[in-house]
Amino acid sequence: MKNLKLYYINEDYIDYLRKYDNKVSYNKDNSRPYIGIVFVFNGFNYFAPLASPKPKHLKISNKAVDIFKIQSGKLGVVNINNMLPTPMKCVNELMPLIKDEKYKKLLENQLTYLNNHKMKLFAKINTFQKQYRNNFLDYKVKNRSCNFELLEDKCSKYQKSNN
Repeated sequence: MKNLKLYYINEDYIDYLRKYDNKVSYNKDNSRPYIGIVFVFNGFNYFAPLASPKPKHLKISNKAVDIFKIQSGKLGVVNINNMLPTPMKCVNELMPLIKDEKYKKLLENQLTYLNNHKMKLFAKINTFQKQYRNNFLDYKVKNRSCNFELLEDKCSKYQKSNN
């Protein structure tokens, strides 16, 4: 299995998806872009966004189906509930662009942890997606999650119209 890399996602593509699903997050700004990992799920390249560490991440239960804690939350989380089907032409590798050494070190630590635990991450993503697609998620979790079927449809249409 290939090593994961960190990517940032094209703001125009985020804006396109936000027209259809308000759970798609905004890009923070150019200095701290919306970043995540990319992997294949359900025939789509999926972008799973990361969040920088916050005190609340330490308190999130490990049983939370929609969040993958990076080093028990000390290094942030992967927001599984906000993954986006994304054409590869809409993402760019992040690491070569980071100038802030402190931020770069955080990203390197997150990426190392994710690569060392990717089987556990992908198992959690698969469990979440099965529960989501079979309508077995708790209402609150489903309500804070993107509409994956809708976004997959919009991603396909985006790819067809932008080839």
